[in-house]
Amino acid sequence: MLALGGLFIGTGEFASMSLLPGLASSTDVSIPVAGGYITAYALGVVIGAPLIAILAARWPRKLLLIALLALFVIGYGASAVAWNHFTLLIARFVGGLPHGAYYGVACLVAAKLVAENRKAQAAGYVMAGLAAANVVGVPAATWVGQLFGWRGAFAMLAAGGILAIALFWFFIPNVPRDESASPKSEMGGLRKPQLWLTLATASIGFGGMFSVYSYITPTLTEVTGFTSGQVPMVLAVWGIGMIVGNLVGGWLVDRALVPAIFYIMIWNVVFLSFFSLFTESPIGTLAVLFLVGCGFALVPALQVRLMNVAGEAQTLAAALNHSAFNISNAVGATLGGMSIAGGFGWSSTGWVGAALAVLGIIFFGISIKIEGRSTAVAARA
Repeated sequence: MLALGGLFIGTGEFASMSLLPGLASSTDVSIPVAGGYITAYALGVVIGAPLIAILAARWPRKLLLIALLALFVIGYGASAVAWNHFTLLIARFVGGLPHGAYYGVACLVAAKLVAENRKAQAAGYVMAGLAAANVVGVPAATWVGQLFGWRGAFAMLAAGGILAIALFWFFIPNVPRDESASPKSEMGGLRKPQLWLTLATASIGFGGMFSVYSYITPTLTEVTGFTSGQVPMVLAVWGIGMIVGNLVGGWLVDRALVPAIFYIMIWNVVFLSFFSLFTESPIGTLAVLFLVGCGFALVPALQVRLMNVAGEAQTLAAALNHSAFNISNAVGATLGGMSIAGGFGWSSTGWVGAALAVLGIIFFGISIKIEGRSTAVAARA
């Protein structure tokens, strides 16, 4: 059920990317400028996740999850009726506010329901809802958007949010709130350098995924030669890779967290580079997009890393992880758009993504180096 809520929220995040040409046309802006709708959503996540995590630190988990879904419904209802560029930007911002807190709290709830050595797999199952959005949700939203326009797609998502609220009310167990949690204890976690370095790894290192995904529809139709009707099928292939990455990645992380994170980021460097090399080949593009999707394993991996370094700030850290991934959304979409606008072509987004993945490896390497020094100092003391 937690994954189902993630399915609707994830569909909303990624569907706007597949609907980007229609959004641009309806609001009379260019596609790179329409990338601002993606950025606005990401900023909503970045602001909403820590703010909600701090203010609702002592809320019962089930009530908080339902409230977050209600905010999702408001954001997507407003998106469906937005009448110009500015109002759609505002609506997309509101739609992003519950995103990070939802996934963060849902992962914490899932982790409470399993043994300690299965936390990453539990987080992977929750995040599989986000991955499944690309197999089921985004193709469905894209299809609805082609038939009824992007307003119909956003209205469908608002209706899905209402359905999820009803199902959560009946089927999500009441998980006791953390009595020691408070805004003060959550804010105290911000003093931990490892928390910030892990967030920096997510913010930069995962931007490559969004650099490619933000402009995937025009790349597939203008460069690879797919028709607009075939785009949902291609997105489903990417989504299957994301599901595989979540499940296999969670299993790997539960066995060796730090090596798994390094290997996943190296994987992303390689296959994001391959995207730029194979965009003119339909078969090559399908294979590479599946493998790029597998790199989504980085999400549950860094989620568990944050749980380990956050101390008492579990809710804030879990939510900030998704703020970080949506900073990567904004960074990837912006840099990818700049590359395209600079005349480097649609396929150049893969090179941008590979460069961001390399920077992520550097940040995580610094994190591990500092952690090793701190451990050595503590041992000598």
